Amino acid sequence: MLSFLKIRNLALVEDVTWDLAPGLVGVTGETGAGKSIIVGALKLILGERADRTLIRTGQETCAVEASFHLKDTRAVDAVLEEAGLEPCQDGELLIKRAISTGGANKQFVNCSPVTIQVLKSLGELLVDLHGPHDHQSLNSQERQLEMLDQFAGVEDNLTTYEEAWKQWRAAVTELEDLENSERAGTQQLDMLKFQVNEISAAELKAGEEEEIEGRHRIAANGARLAELCGSISSRLSGEEGGVLDALREIARSIHDLEKIDPASAKMFEGFQSALIELTDLESSVQDYAEELEIDPAELAQLDRRIHTIQTLKRKYGSTVQAILDFQAEAEARLSKIENRGEELERLGKLVQDRRAQVDKLGKHLSDKRGKTAPKLAKEVATHLADLGFKRSVFEAQLAPLTEPARHGFEEVDFQFAPNPGEPLKPLRLTASSGEMSRVLLAVKSALAKQDIVPLMVFDEIDANVGGNIAEAVGRKMASLGSTHQVIAITHFPQVASLARSHFVVTKDIEGNRTKSTIREIIDGERVEELARMLGGKLESAREHARALLAAA
Repeated sequence: MLSFLKIRNLALVEDVTWDLAPGLVGVTGETGAGKSIIVGALKLILGERADRTLIRTGQETCAVEASFHLKDTRAVDAVLEEAGLEPCQDGELLIKRAISTGGANKQFVNCSPVTIQVLKSLGELLVDLHGPHDHQSLNSQERQLEMLDQFAGVEDNLTTYEEAWKQWRAAVTELEDLENSERAGTQQLDMLKFQVNEISAAELKAGEEEEIEGRHRIAANGARLAELCGSISSRLSGEEGGVLDALREIARSIHDLEKIDPASAKMFEGFQSALIELTDLESSVQDYAEELEIDPAELAQLDRRIHTIQTLKRKYGSTVQAILDFQAEAEARLSKIENRGEELERLGKLVQDRRAQVDKLGKHLSDKRGKTAPKLAKEVATHLADLGFKRSVFEAQLAPLTEPARHGFEEVDFQFAPNPGEPLKPLRLTASSGEMSRVLLAVKSALAKQDIVPLMVFDEIDANVGGNIAEAVGRKMASLGSTHQVIAITHFPQVASLARSHFVVTKDIEGNRTKSTIREIIDGERVEELARMLGGKLESAREHARALLAAA
């Protein structure tokens, strides 16, 4: 259940903390008092788009915080794990969302930052929200099929079927691509052969580009390198007195100094090693200079190799490795085309085998749907009778598809005849908005045992009904409250009287500012609120209110 909802600086709400009870929760109040803000706050928690115009005037941020207590956290924990978050502790899930006028929106789950997509994924598991127009979802045959599958408990079967269907479609696409490539003629074959031969002829090796460029740099700058080596050698041991001659003279002086004062030897410990290293350096520079050969033929060869690589890079990839990858892919495509007959036979067999698996799984799914559709229709019809459709007819008609689809071999169409003597017609064509709301409630009631979403919110779906029908709607919501937490935002006293807990939203003016608050009412206050909803504060209205509460 939703244990509390905290709203700050959202529209007319300044700062409200709403502690909720289980079962049916009734929410009432004058028109315009701010009841819709509750729905707006829940939608933010569910990851819907944030409208910054809802931030309370004069404030820079608004925030909504919700705490859910869950008996079974497995589905929620799976979403959290996929997002890299810790699982719920003791069944508690805390969601917070903050919106600012500057656009820096933030959302948190159990105090860890998350993306909007994570909120949406969690929202689908936590709240089933129905507004005045949400019954239109019943017009969607895709949604109707989801409801039938939910009632049949075939979600796992459907997942297995969908995976088989995707594999079959992938094989069909591959086969069609190969058949199309065959019809494309020899042009593609000639192009692939040219590409493979051009790259193969270059005999590229991974990493060779860096080696060749290094060799080319040395060959192209041979004269300059020789000049630099000569300059280094001259300074080390030139005829006019190089560094080594000066160091050797210093060595002799050091030797004489040590003869006189042996203690000074410690001061010159590193000198001899420095002299040896510079002597070795002179030898290495001379060897390096002798190995330098300015070979115009080698330079030209390296130029041609670099040109070849650059030409291939412009055609097939930005690096030698990318060119080699392109070659491997082209060779694979070429092999497929050249061995087209064998490949066509292989793919044809694969399509046939995968279609057989689709047919097997699809038939099993269809059998379960066929057995379940009449049961769902009967269950919905029972609830419809409770909601005032005493002699209506409801059916879930299955129609086969010409080809297997992602969702199976058939589609479903809810058929409805609200009045005796009328023919069955698609629900979307026959029911008025008031009737659709009751049908939605009947379907939800039929699915209550299978529906794992813990919180249902009905925002004035009892509009366009009244009298005894409103009471029937309330009783049906109260019945749902035995298995789910149900929030009913309503204008009907018949519905509100059946709530286990009753909250009223009020709008007050303080310091020239309007703000909405929500508080629980009991006993006499509840009688007064129901009397107001009944149309007045006369004693007769109070008596009627007391009667409604007593009957509830």
